[in-house]
Amino acid sequence: MIEALRHIAVEFWAVFAEMSPYLLFGFFVAGLLSMLVSRRMVERHLGGGGILPLFKAAVFGVPLPLCSCGVIPVSMSLHRQGASKGSTISFLLSTPQTGVDSILVTYSLLGPVFAVFRPLVALVTGVVGGLFVNLLGQPNGASAETTETAGAPPGESSWKKKFLDGMDYAFVTLPRDIGKPLLLGLVIAAIISALTPDDFFADKLGRGLPAMLVMMAVGIPIYVCASASVPVAAALILKGLSPGAALVFLMTGPATNAAGLATIWNTLGRRTAILYLLTVAGCALGAGLLLDALVYNAEIKVITHAHDMTSPLAQTIAAVALLALLAYGFYTRLRRRKA
Repeated sequence: MIEALRHIAVEFWAVFAEMSPYLLFGFFVAGLLSMLVSRRMVERHLGGGGILPLFKAAVFGVPLPLCSCGVIPVSMSLHRQGASKGSTISFLLSTPQTGVDSILVTYSLLGPVFAVFRPLVALVTGVVGGLFVNLLGQPNGASAETTETAGAPPGESSWKKKFLDGMDYAFVTLPRDIGKPLLLGLVIAAIISALTPDDFFADKLGRGLPAMLVMMAVGIPIYVCASASVPVAAALILKGLSPGAALVFLMTGPATNAAGLATIWNTLGRRTAILYLLTVAGCALGAGLLLDALVYNAEIKVITHAHDMTSPLAQTIAAVALLALLAYGFYTRLRRRKA
């Protein structure tokens, strides 16, 4: 028992240290994005019909580090400001699947193939879902009247304040929001790596559509953020799961959960919620089959490929810094609850 716990702790720290430099850099870039891309700018581009607003909504969503719960109030605000249902769904689909932080974590643990393929799939999923809603959904019903976004006009806020606000978002708000699911994902990944026999998932699930259907059934109802899902997927691949089946989990886990689907159902309508879920399921299976076809007989380098990119000392420093940020995030969350 003690040996098993020691093995789990070693696996946890190895993955945590590997991803820490990339996640910290991702936080920084996310803070810059929050400083440079205003909600008013986003809202201005997402109204109207046609495919262009859908594409813009998906493109806006891909780099934003919002989870499947955090994206709900943002997307509902966009809808109230005049974004069409199709654009709202495009944003809802593309945003939680990935983000600048999770893209870098994906590169650190799963390599460049996943790091490129994952955001491209998120973009396509968003556009496809938006098109389905525009073609098959109920009339938009959104008011043509838009309300002004609260906040100071662009000229009234200094760049220094914007930068400080962006860094506060990057290194306080983001760690606070993703800290709990991230650590839970790392613990699950460590347990899988330490206790599961090699090729367990290949032997039990196979490497085709059945494995993808199982991963979809697991991913759709649970809540897991885009960054937290990556170490779990890496551990599953190391134990024999196909890259395509792991991608299905990486898509469905962050993009859907019971609370988010209920909100879409109540706010945008039953038909829109069903189209949303069908889009996630269909695109996840299609992307999984495509990825397995592309990497057939090729090895996806998991975890080991990036060891020469950052030194062990740099990884340790970054891991300690990330632990401090997560601890401060938990502290601020607790303090806010008591206030």
